[in-house]
Order: sequence, then C-alpha cells, then structure tokens
Amino acid sequence: MNKGGSMKKILGYFFAGTALYFSFAGLGYANTTVSAEVQYIFNTILFLMSGFLVMWMAAGFAMLESGLVTSKSVSAICAKNIGLYSIAGVMFWLVGYNLAYGNPDNGWIGTFTAWSDAGASVDGLEAGSYAAGSDWFFQMVFCATTMSIVSGTLAERIKIWPFFLFAAILTGFIYPIEMGWKWGAGWLDAAGFSDFAGSTLVHAAGGAAALAGAIVLGARSGRFSSGGGVKAMAPFAASSIPLATLGVFILWLGWFGFNGGSQLAAGTLADVSSVATIYINTNLAAGGGVLAAATVSRLAGGKTDVVMMLNGAIAGLVGITAEPLTPSPLAAIVIGAIAGVLMYYSTKLLYKMKIDDVVGAIPAHLVAGVWGTLAVPFTNTEVGFGSQFLGTISVVIFVFVTSYIVWAIMKMTIGIRISKEAERLGTDKSEVGVIAYGIRD
Repeated sequence: MNKGGSMKKILGYFFAGTALYFSFAGLGYANTTVSAEVQYIFNTILFLMSGFLVMWMAAGFAMLESGLVTSKSVSAICAKNIGLYSIAGVMFWLVGYNLAYGNPDNGWIGTFTAWSDAGASVDGLEAGSYAAGSDWFFQMVFCATTMSIVSGTLAERIKIWPFFLFAAILTGFIYPIEMGWKWGAGWLDAAGFSDFAGSTLVHAAGGAAALAGAIVLGARSGRFSSGGGVKAMAPFAASSIPLATLGVFILWLGWFGFNGGSQLAAGTLADVSSVATIYINTNLAAGGGVLAAATVSRLAGGKTDVVMMLNGAIAGLVGITAEPLTPSPLAAIVIGAIAGVLMYYSTKLLYKMKIDDVVGAIPAHLVAGVWGTLAVPFTNTEVGFGSQFLGTISVVIFVFVTSYIVWAIMKMTIGIRISKEAERLGTDKSEVGVIAYGIRD
C-alpha cells in the first residue's frame, strides 16, 4: 500500500473541501438552505434511519423483558415480541395510518382505509417535504413501540393468542385514534397540546393499556403474600440481569432515533442543530434517571437496586420524550431524575395495590410519561399547563377504558389466562413448546 499517495489524496480532499466551503461562504451561501430536492432527500433519510433505530427498540424490549421474567418464560416473551411487531406492521398499514392521518382538521377520527402512496409524487417539491413511504415506516415503528410496552407487564400468565388479538386491536385502532388527536392535526392539536415524540401518545398510552390488562388478568399465582408483601426472590427471580441490561442499552440507542427523528426535518442548519441538541438532552435525561433511581433505592431500600437503575434509564428517556429540544442540559438531567424517582415510588405503590407488573413498565412508561408531558411548560413557555393536562388525561383515560373493555370481553369469552398448572410449568412449555434454558420437567 502506498501510504504516501494515500496521505496526499486525503490532504487533497481536505483542502479542496475547505476551498469549496469558503467559496460558498464568500458568495453568501453559508447561511442559506439547500434546494427543495435536497431537503426532500435529507428529510427522507432522517425518517428512514431514525425509523430503523426505533425498530431496533423492539429488540431492546425483547431482551429487557427476557432478562426480567423468570427462566421458564423467556421463549414466550420472545414469541410475543416478534409477533406483536409483525402484527403492528400489518395493522398500521391496513387501517392504522389513515385512522390517524385521515383525520379532518380538529377532528376525532380518520378513515378506515389501507395506507397507499399511489398518489405520491416527487414533482413540485416543497421545502420540508419527504417521501410518503418514509413517513409511514417512521410512524409504524412508534405504533409497535406502544404495544411492546404491554408485553412485559402481562408476562408469565397470559395466553399468547389473546395477547396477539389485543395487539391487533391496539395497533390498528386504539393507538392510531389517540395519536391522531395530536399528530394527525386532531382536536388536541387544535387545543395546544404538545407532545414532541410521544411521552403520552406512545408511552403513557402503552402503560395505560398495560395497567388495564394487569388489573383484568390478575397477578401471577403466589406473587403477593396475604399481607400485601411482594415475593421478590425465587421463584420470581429474573432470568438474566445481563440480558436485561443489554436490552436497556439497545433501547437507549434506539431512543436517539425516537426523539431525534421526531424533529421531522434535516434539510436546514437549524434542523440538524436541533437534532444534535435532542440527542444530548435525551442522553442526559436517561443518565439522570439512572442516578436518581440508584440513589433513592440505596437510601430507601438499603441496596443499590440494579433493576431500578435499568428502569430509571427507561423512565428518564420517557420523561424527556415530550420535549427534548427546549430544556437546557441541566433541566434535562432534572426531568430524567424526577422521572426516575417517580418510577421507584410508583413501583412500590403497585406492590401495595397487588398489581403485578413483571418488568415495571407501568411506572417507567405510564407514570414517567405523564410526568414528562406535564413538565413541558417548564422549559417551553409557548405551551400551557392546561392544554398539557387536558391532552394527558384524555389520552390515558381513553386508552385505559377502551383497553379495559377489550381485555374484559376477551376474558369473558375466549379467556386470557393460562391455567395454574400451565403457569407452574411456565409459558415456554405451556404456550410455545420451546424451552429457552436447559431441560425442565
């Protein structure tokens, strides 16, 4: 290899690029935007790349949940996660997208039609536009994320096919309707409600559906003592803390696409600078959530609980998602830290209420999502507390009530819970027939 020749080429490219930049600056181009066609390309790439990062969060949820359930339910969790993601894709194409974006201005619901880009064209481009298909993909993975939140809460005692049926209903109908209220120019958008990337529309909504399911389904057999205490050790010990930790890191990575992609544009200097700021605040909020959860678990419980730290990261990420652009770095840390503390104490509250959330999704997503949405006016003065409260309570109540009704109807008809004997054997053996770890009787 000719190292001298390679170095000359590198230096040549550097000086040529520098000269080109100063030439443009001298002509006044340094402060202008690129053409509408180039903006279209950059915006589309942002949607697609952010979308596959959010899709990767499906792996994060699968690994986090696999690590936190017992060893006899790992295969079932994997089956549920790949199944729900597939269902979400089909349902969001079949009806979900147009239920959300077929909304009339200030409306409540869109149209029951399948998505199509047949009429899309790149002719007559406008600045800020993007490929229709990239928008569908980006919005679809958000839809799948909402359902992923439900999976871990109901683990180890739910039948897999009723779970898949609920996944179809949530991703095809419930989620698209409420997200359209804001992102589809619906009535909450007109009311001034702000949710940048979905603290409420995605995370609190998923948490509300999970809470409804947990109440209707009931706790795992023997999970709570008669006095209200929780049996935290065997036979309910997590199967793999390293796997759960890997899942959180995957989710943390995917969240940069989740929040950064929600800028929805990358064709101007201001847009790409905003994406960078969003990345920083997203990372800092997650760190704040981890440190707060570690501290409060040590002070309140006497041990530095690694599971609380993992969920503290999720809570911090959820908390900043409603507004990751306007906070200062310090404010982002505080928002994430408060989310981590709220997650810890709401987890303890669920124990007292004997609501069995296997992976802690309700505190990390519902509670932290509500907090993050209500906190938006502290850093974004253009948003009012009244509109935030209205939007948050409307979405949470709508999703909780509709989900509760669906779960209750399925319980009374097809049944949603496995038998006590199947629960003793584990859902790996009773539901999917594939044992994740070793050979078991």
